[in-house]
Amino acid sequence: MAILIDPPLWPAHGTLFSHLVSDASLDELRSFALEQGLPERAFDRDHYDVPQNHYETLVAAGALPVSATELVRRLVCSGLRVPARERPERLDAVLLARWDRLLPGEPQLGRELLARWSEPHRAYHDRAHLLAILSALDTLTGSNEQNPAHRALYLAAWYHDAVYNGVPSDERDSAALAAAQLPGAGLEHAEVGEVVRLVELTIEHSPDSGDTAGQLLCDADLEVLGREAGAYRRYVLSVRREYAHVPDPVFAAGRASILRKLLESESLYSSPLARSLWENQARTNLAAEVERLERPEPA
Repeated sequence: MAILIDPPLWPAHGTLFSHLVSDASLDELRSFALEQGLPERAFDRDHYDVPQNHYETLVAAGALPVSATELVRRLVCSGLRVPARERPERLDAVLLARWDRLLPGEPQLGRELLARWSEPHRAYHDRAHLLAILSALDTLTGSNEQNPAHRALYLAAWYHDAVYNGVPSDERDSAALAAAQLPGAGLEHAEVGEVVRLVELTIEHSPDSGDTAGQLLCDADLEVLGREAGAYRRYVLSVRREYAHVPDPVFAAGRASILRKLLESESLYSSPLARSLWENQARTNLAAEVERLERPEPA
């Protein structure tokens, strides 16, 4: 693990700025920044912006000076790089536009749901996760939320983690929220019931073989498992931050048990397209994570 800093090349506020990153852990980065007295407002999702007059001090404290190109390369390889499309200033506009296409005339409901997905305690189950599921559904359906046949499916994606407190009742509470809100948005009883049913399927991710909509939603929710290794690593770190209150040994044992059960399944995905796109990479990612979790601590 290393703390990296690039040269002060980036102009802003009458000075030049460097970027301070970790190539392994955001916790490591934040601990180093705290020790050096950097303000929390200088943190921007995957790095700290530090003014030129701090550069030499940070290098003397242990930050490794590298070129801007090398810093970005190692940040990307670490899986900690937050793509531009996942930054809040992009996400809000994109998601609200998608909501408006899905349920025109209900902007307040869309903003309320987006506020839920933006709660500060969320590290993985956040707006980026919501957009990822919507995008995965686009891939799997060959369509988008403007297709009337898929409206319940996309609404279920918006609601499936609308309530998230890290407890077993989250999915059922999310389904109950959909049942309470959607009739007021003009949906018929049958369509509301389908949204509720789909949201509740994400509890176990075990749709029936003939349940096409259920398969699509569950596969989209698990798309993250099949991402390339760096992006998968960022997902793992985000999940760990959501369970920061759980001691490392307890978390590692529980997480490894869950992943081993997934690996024992005949297939992680239900639909043929999802299997062809993500299955092999997902199994590689899960096996590598289990190995890391079960690796003995160095003496």
